[in-house]
Amino acid sequence: MNPAITWHCPTNIGVGSDRVSLLHGEGGRSSRDFLRQRILTRFPYVAAALADATSLPRVHGPLAFTTDSFVVSPLFFPGGDIGKLAVIGTANDLAVSGAKPRWLSLSLIIEEGFSLTVLERILDSIATTADLVGMQVVTGDTKVVPTGCADGLFINTSGIGECLPDFVSNAKTLTPGDVLLISGPIGQHGLAILATRERFEMQCPLVSDCGDLWPAVQALHNAKIPCKALRDATRGGVAAVLHEWAADSNLSLCVDQKQFPLSPEVRGLSELLGMDPLFVANEGTMLLAVPEAFVEQALAALRSVPISQNAARVGWVGPKNIVPVSVLRTFARAVPLDEPMGAVLPRIC
Repeated sequence: MNPAITWHCPTNIGVGSDRVSLLHGEGGRSSRDFLRQRILTRFPYVAAALADATSLPRVHGPLAFTTDSFVVSPLFFPGGDIGKLAVIGTANDLAVSGAKPRWLSLSLIIEEGFSLTVLERILDSIATTADLVGMQVVTGDTKVVPTGCADGLFINTSGIGECLPDFVSNAKTLTPGDVLLISGPIGQHGLAILATRERFEMQCPLVSDCGDLWPAVQALHNAKIPCKALRDATRGGVAAVLHEWAADSNLSLCVDQKQFPLSPEVRGLSELLGMDPLFVANEGTMLLAVPEAFVEQALAALRSVPISQNAARVGWVGPKNIVPVSVLRTFARAVPLDEPMGAVLPRIC
């Protein structure tokens, strides 16, 4: 049984031109036509388009629920767009919580004058990505604001997933001796956004790592790896996750900079700009902690799926000391790794 999809009628959207308009009143015929012709046709689980709520099938066991908003600039970048990012970002938040992504809500805030052609391209991307990650768009909302009140398009999502049995990921369970692993190369998403936004001309363009982490989480679960902690390293990058885990566990963490996989493009651009990839956002890379005895099994499980085929061992958990997070840099000398105090790169998600 497929769940019914609901969608609240958009406010003041016209379909008589190639631009989103404020000319039509709320709930009018043009609004309904826009909704049915340009949005609902892209999502196959439609049953009750204008209802106020949707019903979901019964599941056995607990559910996970998450919400997020996406304001990335530019809307399109190598490796994705705001639509793909909205689906992937929500699905990954569920995945690293040990939940299989199932259902998605989708709310659009559109600026007057936004291109309908561009909007349809983004909606197609949302539909395609939702299919790829196994999520159903089941409810949503559309609002239009006057010119100058938004930057083209903002997206808000909420996601529901089915929790895996016996999956516990909580940084409070970390103990000295646990090992830190990374699922893949770091820094790709944030620097891809920066290079596109600033129109850097590069011989080999940077491509965002925007991708579905659920196969990697499922591989770990199937291999019975006891993941102590699991987190996708988005805003603030790996550095932000490390400091959150240090605070939650009341322990100290250390990573080896040389062990992190980096693409040549990320290495080159970060050195040119004086940026540390440990602080740059990712959208398809996660940090995890496992007991020492399970390191090789965990790496084998991660490397068995494409999204995490470059997984690597990058650090360890130790007793609490005066420095919550440190990094081995030049000559293998440990130095403090500062906690991010703000966004190194704004509007990357």
